[in-house]
Amino acid sequence: MTAPFSTSAPLPVVRLMPKANARAIRHGAPWVYANELVTDRRTKGLAPGAMAVLEDSLRQPLGVVTVNPNSKIMARMMDADPAAVIDQAWMETHLRRALSLRTRLYDAPYYRLVHAEADGLPGVIIDRFGDTCVIQPNAAWSDALIEPLTAALIEVTGVTNVLKNASGRTRSLEGLDDVSGVLAGAAPDQAVPVQMNGATYMADLTGGQKTGIFYDQRPNHAFAASLSRGARVLDVFAHVGGFGLAAVAAGANSALCVDGSAPALALAEQGAAAMGVSDRVSTRQGDAFDVLTALRAEGAEFDVVICDPPAFAPAKPALEAGLRAYERIARLAAPLVAEGGILGLCSCSHAADLTAFRVASVRGIGRAGRRPSLIHTGFAGADHPQLPQLAETGYLKSLFFHL
Repeated sequence: MTAPFSTSAPLPVVRLMPKANARAIRHGAPWVYANELVTDRRTKGLAPGAMAVLEDSLRQPLGVVTVNPNSKIMARMMDADPAAVIDQAWMETHLRRALSLRTRLYDAPYYRLVHAEADGLPGVIIDRFGDTCVIQPNAAWSDALIEPLTAALIEVTGVTNVLKNASGRTRSLEGLDDVSGVLAGAAPDQAVPVQMNGATYMADLTGGQKTGIFYDQRPNHAFAASLSRGARVLDVFAHVGGFGLAAVAAGANSALCVDGSAPALALAEQGAAAMGVSDRVSTRQGDAFDVLTALRAEGAEFDVVICDPPAFAPAKPALEAGLRAYERIARLAAPLVAEGGILGLCSCSHAADLTAFRVASVRGIGRAGRRPSLIHTGFAGADHPQLPQLAETGYLKSLFFHL
């Protein structure tokens, strides 16, 4: 097996099959699937995370890729320059570019710093929480080079603590382990307060979901909150209180946060306490489908209802079942919305595109006997940039209906 990282030896070469679309790679497509590469014994013997020069079928170089023989995405484009050296200095250049954008977007250092391919660091997610960063190294190269990546991150941002989050299905698809830990400094001994849209969220950086908070919904929280002054709000799949706390911060009379996780709801309650609005925020633990059904039986009614479920269709094989689940959520939520109220429905499934998700949502609302008008379509915040050549980076959709 060849070493995954070398600064001296010339890089091995991997080659596209004649049927592969070399033009797409030249125009920015970042992935090469296993069935698009000539996979001889030498290529299959490369260590996961190894760097190589990618050539087209005519032996013209396309750039430097990282190779993982254990993944269906066998090669990821790192640099269009075939002479590029993927070292700490290279990483620092990309991190500085990412940091420059975020500092233009936000006044405080709480944001997604790196959004994988869209920031030129394939498979790498980095969320920042003040002087702490959480890395999700979801591609083999970033696991193999985690030490120079950590050093580059500290050099560029000045953070003192760097944590590794190894949870999630993406790492398993790459053949990577699920062992999280501390890469530099120390892990916080309690939840970290994060200020967004006038609300305070408590982020558990070591035991929470993903990196501890979902920065991607920031603009959608703000839009829902703008419609919530004086309103009764229901936030389903609330996690640490995303939509509910933003709504109360904007003047909602009340917010009921529903989630299956007791620890997440406890953090929502801590956030409400930090904001001084505990009297206007309540929580209810349980399966979202069951709670929505129970609220209907109880005759409950809300002016604003938001449902932000986990990915029901994380990949294409789950698409049909996922769309049925989105339709069911809409059908159960719509009857709880008061006449003239707002229903917000969200999807973070990249396999369900915007059209399919909208059709499922409208069908569910219609099956509930309600008549919707679509008033707003929201996406992830600007700290989650989309790579136009990679649909997966545009995964988040939020639809707001007036019923």
